[in-house]
Amino acid sequence: MPPSEDGRRRLAGRLSGPWARAGAIFLIVFVADQASKRAIRSSIVPGEERRVLPGVQLVDTRNNGVAFGLFPHSQVVVGILIGLALLGLLVYFARHSERRLIWLPTGMLIGGALGNIFDRISDGSVTDFIKLPLGWPPFNLADSSIVVAIAILMLLLDRPRSG
Repeated sequence: MPPSEDGRRRLAGRLSGPWARAGAIFLIVFVADQASKRAIRSSIVPGEERRVLPGVQLVDTRNNGVAFGLFPHSQVVVGILIGLALLGLLVYFARHSERRLIWLPTGMLIGGALGNIFDRISDGSVTDFIKLPLGWPPFNLADSSIVVAIAILMLLLDRPRSG
């Protein structure tokens, strides 16, 4: 039996709103990440450090692993881990896209993950360039987006569904 007009309208509304917003956030994160990495690669020599703020430096380093250099030179392991995480995120989003603001961390996570995946495919490693004090490993905008998105997602999941 074909879906009713009301059912089609509900499905279209459910898909267009949160999916379109998540897609827009994905695009913003991905483009900003790739533009910033391109700017760093063209203006900073690997190994050079430029101080931009007290305690913050820009560098051009390459990361062959996942977060903080875990699993270096294990592109297959990294690819599988990222693929499984993204698949789980998309399944969750598809089932809960009506939740308030869930589109925001979803778009941020996908944009950040695909920004770094694009680096891995095109360069064989991820360009990291923001260096903080106290020995913190360099990171990039994609990494920042992923961390902030996870924090937002945790806050959203902790809130009651009525919010």
